[in-house]
Amino acid sequence: MRKKILKKSGFTFFLVSICVVLSDQIVKFFIRNSMNLGDSIPVINNIFHITYVTNSGAGFGIMQGKTSLLLWFSIIVIGIILLYYDKIQEKKSLQIFSGLILGGTVSNLIDRLLFGFVIDFLDFRIWPVFNIGDSCICIGIACLIIYFIREK
Repeated sequence: MRKKILKKSGFTFFLVSICVVLSDQIVKFFIRNSMNLGDSIPVINNIFHITYVTNSGAGFGIMQGKTSLLLWFSIIVIGIILLYYDKIQEKKSLQIFSGLILGGTVSNLIDRLLFGFVIDFLDFRIWPVFNIGDSCICIGIACLIIYFIREK
């Protein structure tokens, strides 16, 4: 009975969302306060670095300077996720996937509202620099696509 209550309450959805927002924002806080813009710290030399950059656009640097549009897009995405909240509660996997998307979107929205850009720091050198929120959005979307393909 307890397991069913937790499942139906959306507990997992909100827990995942909050964890994504907190982890992304805490790391960004430390990056902002311990590195200068453009600094790069090799974790695995020439493969993975922590690099402090800002992005006033969307993923892969597209839509640079379109902060207002991206703010509204984030709000719409959050609204759509919350609109489908009742359906999301039906399955734990949907709670996790949607929680990843919501958490990443909210975290990047916080950056846009506070700074006018998103802070990125995960640098694999063969890919544009990104952050935890970006990763969670992509993972959540990919998992939702796979989920809906398998459901049909």
